[in-house]
Amino acid sequence: MKTSLVQYVRDLVSLTKPRLSSLVILTTACGIAVAPGKESWAGLLWGLFGTALLVGAANAFNCYLERDTDAWMDRTAKRPLVTGRLSGRDALAFSFALLAISLGLLIRFTNPLTSVLGLVAFASYVGVYTPLKRLSMMALFVGAIPGALPPMMGWTMVTGQVDLGAWILFAILFLWQLPHFIAISLFRKEEYEKAGLKTLPGTLGLERAKWQMLLYTSLLWLVSLLPYARGLAGVSYFVTTIVAGLLFVCMCLAGLFNVRELNWGRIVFLTSLVYLPTVLGIWVADLAVGG
Repeated sequence: MKTSLVQYVRDLVSLTKPRLSSLVILTTACGIAVAPGKESWAGLLWGLFGTALLVGAANAFNCYLERDTDAWMDRTAKRPLVTGRLSGRDALAFSFALLAISLGLLIRFTNPLTSVLGLVAFASYVGVYTPLKRLSMMALFVGAIPGALPPMMGWTMVTGQVDLGAWILFAILFLWQLPHFIAISLFRKEEYEKAGLKTLPGTLGLERAKWQMLLYTSLLWLVSLLPYARGLAGVSYFVTTIVAGLLFVCMCLAGLFNVRELNWGRIVFLTSLVYLPTVLGIWVADLAVGG
């Protein structure tokens, strides 16, 4: 299939999943912003750019590995590898090029720890999580690991170590992803089943999925209070997190009653999209004002 150079570039960029990548980059930037200590802003910006390229490389590789299952899902059926606008060879070359450049930037402008965390995130996402989605619902928990590493990377760019603050960031992102992706698997249940991908609701059933969503959201609420409890954030963060966490828990709790699962799943999904930037954003703002 012939295509213009502009369309070819657009298709390559689309492999990086820009909307998903932007969220990951945002969490990395938050990790940088809330970490104690000082570091060269030029180095941090290069490190953030390297992380962005690393995320793009992982997403591009994911698109290559899932080009067959993507054809069964409405939201992915028009991706360039599915329609044939891009070849698998081009996608792989693009992914490895981004990976090489990103690791080079991380090694040059950050530190060995951050570079190793980035490599672990890439390898676990494309080498473990992506193939596991076809085999087991445990992919939900495995996939939350590479998703939680970028903010930890942001922290280590500044501090050079994995300490309590880094683990709190990791825990917040890890737990947040669980109800977020369970909610997606509820309102896209038929698409996942057609594609042959294993989900928690599809494996355990709707009722158990509802209880697990409530459990993980409650744990997320508690973990999100740790920055205040450990003196890493102030009162404004504490109050905002109390309110945001209560709203998120209540949205999940509503699922235990007689609600329309399709609409409810979307509402929980949208609530999760509000919760994360609110909590991380107020943490950054709280330290900026307090500082």
